[in-house]
Amino acid sequence: MARPFWVWRRLCLSLLFVFIHSTPTANGDKINYNLVHSWADKLGLELFSLGDFITRRKEVQESFKEAKVVTRQGGVIVESMAKEIEMMMDLKVSAVRRIMDTAENTALSHQNDMADKMFSYYNAKSMAEPGEPTPPAPTTPPDMDDQIGEPLIYVPPKVLVLEPRPEFHNTPVNFSVSSVHVPVNVFDRGTNDFVNIFTFDKEVSPVVGCFEDTLIQANLGNIRELKEGIESFKPKSIANYTAALTRAFEILEETKINSRGAQCNQAIMIIGDGAPENNQEVFQLHNWRDPPYRPVRVFTYLIGKEVANWDDIRWMACENQGYYVHLSDTAEVREMVLNYIPVMARPLVLGRHDHPVIWTQVYADLEDTKLSDYLWDIKQCEEQKADVLEYWKVHDRMLEPAEMHRREYRRMKETWNQPVDSNVYQFMTTVSMPIYDRRENATRIANILGVAGTDVPISEIKKLLSPFMLGVNGYAFIVTNNGYVLFHPDFRPIFQGYILKPAYNSVDMIEVELLDDDRAARDFNPVLMTIRDSIINQSTGSKWMLVKNHFDEMKRVARVKRQYYWTAIKNTPFTLVITYPERYGVSRVEPRTEQDIHRTYITGKNIRSFFDGKRWKIHPDWLFCKQTNKTFRTPETELLYFVDRMSEPGWHWPSSRSALPPEHAAAIYCDRQLMQSLVFDARVTKWFSNSTSFNARDKEEKRHEFKQRFGITVAFLATHSGLTRWHEFHSNMAEQPSAGESFSQNNKRAIDEIWYKRAVDQYFVHKESFVYSVPFDAGESGSEIIVTASNAIFHNESSKSAPAAVVGFQFQHSAFYKLFHNITGNACAVDDKDCYILDNNGFVIISSRVHETGRFFGEVNGAIMMRLVEERVYKRVIVYDYQAVCFESKTEINASNTLLSPLFHLLRVGKWLLHTALWYIVQLMRLAPGISAHYNDVYMDANGTEQEPEDHGQTKNAAWLRHLTLRRTRLKSCDMQRELYTLYNEKDNVVYNMTAHACERPFVVLPIPNSNLILLVIDQLCPRDVALVLTVNPAPINYPLAPNETFSCYKHAREFNRVRPQSCISRHANESAIKLCGKGCTLYANLTLLLLSHALSRLL
Repeated sequence: MARPFWVWRRLCLSLLFVFIHSTPTANGDKINYNLVHSWADKLGLELFSLGDFITRRKEVQESFKEAKVVTRQGGVIVESMAKEIEMMMDLKVSAVRRIMDTAENTALSHQNDMADKMFSYYNAKSMAEPGEPTPPAPTTPPDMDDQIGEPLIYVPPKVLVLEPRPEFHNTPVNFSVSSVHVPVNVFDRGTNDFVNIFTFDKEVSPVVGCFEDTLIQANLGNIRELKEGIESFKPKSIANYTAALTRAFEILEETKINSRGAQCNQAIMIIGDGAPENNQEVFQLHNWRDPPYRPVRVFTYLIGKEVANWDDIRWMACENQGYYVHLSDTAEVREMVLNYIPVMARPLVLGRHDHPVIWTQVYADLEDTKLSDYLWDIKQCEEQKADVLEYWKVHDRMLEPAEMHRREYRRMKETWNQPVDSNVYQFMTTVSMPIYDRRENATRIANILGVAGTDVPISEIKKLLSPFMLGVNGYAFIVTNNGYVLFHPDFRPIFQGYILKPAYNSVDMIEVELLDDDRAARDFNPVLMTIRDSIINQSTGSKWMLVKNHFDEMKRVARVKRQYYWTAIKNTPFTLVITYPERYGVSRVEPRTEQDIHRTYITGKNIRSFFDGKRWKIHPDWLFCKQTNKTFRTPETELLYFVDRMSEPGWHWPSSRSALPPEHAAAIYCDRQLMQSLVFDARVTKWFSNSTSFNARDKEEKRHEFKQRFGITVAFLATHSGLTRWHEFHSNMAEQPSAGESFSQNNKRAIDEIWYKRAVDQYFVHKESFVYSVPFDAGESGSEIIVTASNAIFHNESSKSAPAAVVGFQFQHSAFYKLFHNITGNACAVDDKDCYILDNNGFVIISSRVHETGRFFGEVNGAIMMRLVEERVYKRVIVYDYQAVCFESKTEINASNTLLSPLFHLLRVGKWLLHTALWYIVQLMRLAPGISAHYNDVYMDANGTEQEPEDHGQTKNAAWLRHLTLRRTRLKSCDMQRELYTLYNEKDNVVYNMTAHACERPFVVLPIPNSNLILLVIDQLCPRDVALVLTVNPAPINYPLAPNETFSCYKHAREFNRVRPQSCISRHANESAIKLCGKGCTLYANLTLLLLSHALSRLL
C-alpha cells in the first residue's frame, strides 16, 4: 500500500502546483480568504501525513495495548517518597552520630594527656601533582615558634595523585590521604537566625534605614543589604553606649514578646575602640532580672593595636555570659571572631547528652559571599576588553546606534540565561551535630571539641523521588521550615551560565508556584498562603490549584490545573510536596502482572535482546538500579549489568530503593516498578529502531526520498519509563551516525524533554496533532535549522487514559520552507504580502525572511501581534520572576579625595579592620558549611577596597572611549515580569472565519490542521506603527518604594510566616560558674569607628 500511496501524493502535488499558479492571490488590496484557507488545509494535510508515516504512531499506539491504565494515588506516592528520603536522611544522621561518638569517646580516653606541640604536617593547600616542580627549601634560618620555643620545621610539599571518581561527581580525589580542615562555623543555623546592625554615636541608627526597630532574617539577600550598609558607614562623634545598649535590649524584648525570630538564644555584639563606662544600670534593668541567668549574651570586640580603656568593655562581656576579644590585626579576625561559638554552645556542653541535629538550607559547594560579585566584575572587565579590541578592528562602525544596541541586547540576553540544570555547582544540604569535650576538667569550662557533619547532595535526594511515578509534567519539591525550597524544577540559582545569584538560596515556595489568578506582583493568593502554612507546619494535605507553568527558557507558558499533595519528612525540618496535572496526571500506564520480568524469563525470552543495538538511551538522572561499590561508564552500561544480574538464579529484588548503611551486606538497590515498566516498554518498542520496519524492497528508495524531499534526519520515540529510541535517515547507504548521535546526546531525558511535555499538552487541543518547534532565534545562527515535530501517544482503557509515549521526527527547515513555497506559490513572495507560520506561543516557524525564524512575532510586527491578542487569537499571560537579577550602578570613588587629609589612609585601615570583624560576625551567623573565602586576595586591595583607575583626563582622540566604557554595576536581587502568549484553544474560534477588510483588518489568520501552528497572511501595503514592539523578554517590576527604600525593605515589610525549629537549649544552671571570657590588654589608641550588632535570636 505504501508505494501507490506515495505515487498518488506526488501526482497531487504536481496538480496542486499548476492550480496555484493559475489562481490570483489577491483582489485589489484584499487577501483571498478561501485561498489562504486552502493553503492552511494543504499544509496541515502534508505535514500530518508525513509525520504519521515517518513516526509510525499507530503502530506505537498498538504496541501498548497489552498495558493497563491505573489510577495515580497522590497521597500514597508522597508518603512513600517521604519515607524513602527519611530513611536516607536517618542514615546520614546515624553516620554523623557515629563520628560524634567516636570523637567524644576518644577525648575521654585521654583524660590527662598533654598536647604534643612538636609535630610536622603537610599544608593541604600546597600539594604538588606528579611532575610539578617543587619550591626549593628556604636558605634563611627558620623562624622560632613562640609557643614551643623551637625553630619551625620546613616540610616540602607532598606529591599527590588525584583521580576523578564518579562517586564524588568526578571530582579528583585520593583515597590514601586525609586532610584536616579548620572549620568555619560548620554548626550553623543560617536562615533560622535574625540579626540587625546599628551604628551609634550621639544617635543610634540602623545601617539599613528601613530595618529600624526590628530583627531581620539572616538570609543572603538581607545580609547583602547589611553589607552594603556597612560599606557606607563613616565614623562621626563620641559613642553613646547607654543609648545603644538600651535600644538593643528593647528590640530583643519586643521581638520575644511578638514571637518573632527564633525565640531562643539572644546576643548583642559590640564593636568599638573602648567604652567610657560599663553601663551596669542598663544590664541590671534588662538582663539581670532572673539571676544567675543572663537571657542576652554580650560579646565585645575591641578594635585597635594601642587601646588603654579596655576594662569596661571587657566587663560588659564577662558579666553577661559573653566573651571579650581584642582585634589588632586583620590576620586574626576570622580566628578571634570564632570565639563566640563555644560560648553560645556552653549550655549544650554542660548538658552533655543532648546533641541537636542541624539541617541547613540549600547551598553551593563552592561559595563565598564575594564570589558572585567577583565573577561579575571579571565578566564586565572581559566585556570591556573585548569592546576595545573590537574597536581597533572595525573602528567607528562599533559606535553606530544599531551596533551598540545589538551589543547591549546580546549581553542582556546572556544575563537572562538562567539554567535550571547545571553542573557548574554541586548543590547540597548539610546535616551536623556538636561534639562535646566530656572530660572532667574540660566540662568545667564547657569546651566544645567541634562539629561532626556530612554533605548531602541535592541530586542524591532527587534520585529517591521516582519522577516516573509522577509522570510527564509532574514534579516534586522540598520546602524548609522557613518556606524556602530545598529544590524545585523552577529553582534557578545561577545566571549568565555560571554566576550564583545574590540571594539564590532563599527562594520561597510561593515565589515558584505561580497561581493563575491575574493578581499583581507579590499580591499572593490567600489560598496559596494557607497551603504554604500547612506545608511549613509539616501537616499532611492535598489541594487542586490553577497555576501558570513557564518553561523553555521562560519563553513559553501553560495554564494548568494541578493537584498538590504534601507530607512531612520526619525528624527533619523538611516537607515533601508532589504535584501533577489534572487532565492526564491522575492515571498512568503500567504493565500487567503477566508481563513481569521474572515471568518473561520463565517463558524463555532474553530480556537483554530488548536492548540490542546502540540506538537507545535511558534517562540519565533516574535511579533504575544501583550498586554502591560499583561505577559504570554510562547509564546504559549500568542498566545492562543489572539486566544480566536479573537473569541469574537467586535474584531477589532489594527491599528498599535507598542505599543501606555501610555495615550492611546488601549493596544493591532498585526501583522495581520503574524497572518493570522499562523492560516492558523496551520489549514492545524493540522494532522501532530497526530500519527493517519499512518494507525491505523499498527501504533504500524511501530513505532517499525522505532525505531529499523532506530533509528527514531522525525519527524518535520516548516512553513514560525514561526510554528513548531513534531511527536515522541518511542521504546514502553509507552510515552517517552524526544525526542520531546529535539527537541522542541532546534528547535523552524522555518525559523531561520540552517536546515531550508540549506534545502531551497538545493532545488535549487535538488528539492527533503534532507540535512543531525551532530553536529560539535560529535564523540568526546562519547554520542549518532543524525542525522538531512530536506527537503524544495515549493508551486508553475503559474510561481512563494516560500518556504512554511520544513519537516525533526532525527535519530540515529549508525543506519545510520549500514545501510552504510550493503550496503558496509566489503569492507570499511579492512585496505587498507577508506570510508567516507561527506556533502556539507566537514564535516564527516560517517567514519569507529566514533570519526571522525562531523570533517572537511581536518583535517582528508588534502591531499585528497586538491585533491578534485583541481578537483573542493569542492570550497574554503575565508571569512573574521572583528570582531575577538586576544591576545597580556602583558609586564612583574619586581617587583625588585621598589627598585631602593625611589621616585618610589611617582611617581607611581602621575602618577596614572594623568592617572585616563585623562582616565575619554577620557571615558566621548564616553561612552554610564548607564555604571558603579565597577571593579576598584577588578581589580586594590591602585596604579592603576595590582598586579604581586614576583619571588622567581624556584627549579628543580618545573620545570613542566614552561610548565604549561600560558602566560598572553590582548585582541586586529584584523581581521581573514577562508577558508570554498562548493560543486560545477554543473550538470554532470565530476569528478564524473573519476575512481581511482593507487596512481595517489587513490580515487573515487560520489554524493549520493537526498542528500547533497558525497561518498568518498580512497586507504589507497598509501602514502600521513600526515603533510598537511586543516582547517576551523580562522587564523589571517597579514597586512603589519610599525614598531611600530598597527592594529588600519592600520584601521585609511583606515577610511570610515561618516555623521555628523545636530544639532550643539556651541556659544551664552551672554556666554562671564559668569565668572564662577573654583576656585583657594594656595598649592605647583613639579610634572612634563604632558599630553595634544585634545578633540573632539564635538556636543552638
